[in-house]
Amino acid sequence: MSYFKTAILLAGMTALFMGVGYLMGGASGAMIALVVAAGMNMFAYWNSDRAVLSMHGAQPVDARNAPDLYRMVGELAHNADLPMPKVYIMDNPQPNAFATGRNPENAAVAVTTGLMQQLSREELSGVIAHELAHIKHHDTLLMTITATIAGAISMIAQFGMFFGGNRNNNGPGVIGQIALMILAPLAAMLVQMAISRTREYAADEMGARICGQPMWLASALAKIENAAHQIPNENAERSPATAHMFIINPLSGRAMDNLFTTHPATQNRIAALQQLARQMGAQGGYVQQRPAASAASGPWNGGTPRRGPWG
Repeated sequence: MSYFKTAILLAGMTALFMGVGYLMGGASGAMIALVVAAGMNMFAYWNSDRAVLSMHGAQPVDARNAPDLYRMVGELAHNADLPMPKVYIMDNPQPNAFATGRNPENAAVAVTTGLMQQLSREELSGVIAHELAHIKHHDTLLMTITATIAGAISMIAQFGMFFGGNRNNNGPGVIGQIALMILAPLAAMLVQMAISRTREYAADEMGARICGQPMWLASALAKIENAAHQIPNENAERSPATAHMFIINPLSGRAMDNLFTTHPATQNRIAALQQLARQMGAQGGYVQQRPAASAASGPWNGGTPRRGPWG
């Protein structure tokens, strides 16, 4: 995604924020919303990564308390020509992961305990490589700022519904206010979708190249997609504006926020990875894939870890 398109999308998010501010307080409300949006962008640039990690209960780990995971991240980061990111674990049964940070030098990768328990070592390396691809593409800042503004739009829209809006006779009227306050969060979600969908395909391709095996990531996506519909992620349900940051949509569909998906269809992503695997195989771009280990025999459950192309 070009910087121009990115700027347009973020400008759209800011305009939505100002529109809701206008409904609540007229022209002065719109100006206040503009100032708040500018302040939020500054805050998001410097602090939103820590805020998102905190929302999801992510705890930092290192080579002492998570040696296998930490070593895997380091080896894949080396393959991607990236600095070593910070590594976090979220105590959550749903297998999932995301990356955050304003640039590659200040990035973090967070995985759930469910991901470590349910995926083989190969599949886990594919997921981590995907998240490192987001870092390398500088997607993490954009996705985190988008989550911050989208969450604020939803919050201020709901606040406006309870406390009234602009009562200027030239305004949209009570019905119009209610309609726009409902539609504003949905519009924010559409912008999130536009950002997330294009970036997921690019991260899938680069992640597959980083770990050297497209089918490892394809297998992981299939497992995570299946589990995400069966295992709720309570932290994500409470903060749905962050859903687009995860490798697979973590929302169960219980809430209205899941009416529009923030991710491309998983089967389409898998098909693209299968095509990439055929291309890389024809070009000698990766070694012959070995059968994936079962979760029960993986390194995260006391089994013997099997080495992949990362080490």
